[in-house]
Amino acid sequence: MRQELKGRVALVTGGSGGIGRALVAALASAGSDVAVGYRSNEQAALESVEQARRLGVRSVAVRCDLSEPAEAVSLADDVEQLLGGVDLFVSNAGLGIRAGADEIDEALWRATHAVNLESPFLLTRRLAGPMAGRGFGRVLYVSSVAAFTGGLVGPHYASAKAGLQGLVAWFSSHLAERGVTVNAIAPALVEGTAMLPVSGPGAAPTPVGRYGTPEEVAELALAMLANGYLTGKVVLLDGGLYPR
Repeated sequence: MRQELKGRVALVTGGSGGIGRALVAALASAGSDVAVGYRSNEQAALESVEQARRLGVRSVAVRCDLSEPAEAVSLADDVEQLLGGVDLFVSNAGLGIRAGADEIDEALWRATHAVNLESPFLLTRRLAGPMAGRGFGRVLYVSSVAAFTGGLVGPHYASAKAGLQGLVAWFSSHLAERGVTVNAIAPALVEGTAMLPVSGPGAAPTPVGRYGTPEEVAELALAMLANGYLTGKVVLLDGGLYPR
């Protein structure tokens, strides 16, 4: 158990998906109480909560549509009322509808940026002040290799994920002296997710010759959350894919 995270309160958005559920389980194993943010898959969110509770921590599921800015702020309010002040914020919720530049209408552009970039900003701004007041906080964005390569989903998704790097740079430089770290993890080709719903061994276009797993993402995320000296960094987890 990572003592740095024991007894902390964590909020994981997108906690009902493949990577999200692995993140919730890892945090619960480390002794953190966990709020599972979800939009539509209530059953998966409740299963994630039950798994966390079996590990001996408090856990709740909180519904929130992060495409609506006001709901991002209310999510933080709800979690504080249910579990107390948030110490660990993992922004994992994502929206990635594949489309070419000519196929992206205004609604898709705005929704993609609202979920992938605007909500992380709003939640960080809302949670960072109380974190700094307590002298401890961890913010971790789940980005994507698309922020570096453009990816396969489309320019709406790539630009939103790239914007997270700007948030990392700005927030980390303003919060470091107050005990709050801000980082991002950028996975690629992770099985068992909405973008790559495969499982089991098999060849993949990465130097390591396979897809990643949600558990591997969660393992690295946990190490980054526990490390108080790591801030302002974007760490790729892509099987050696980039910059090849």
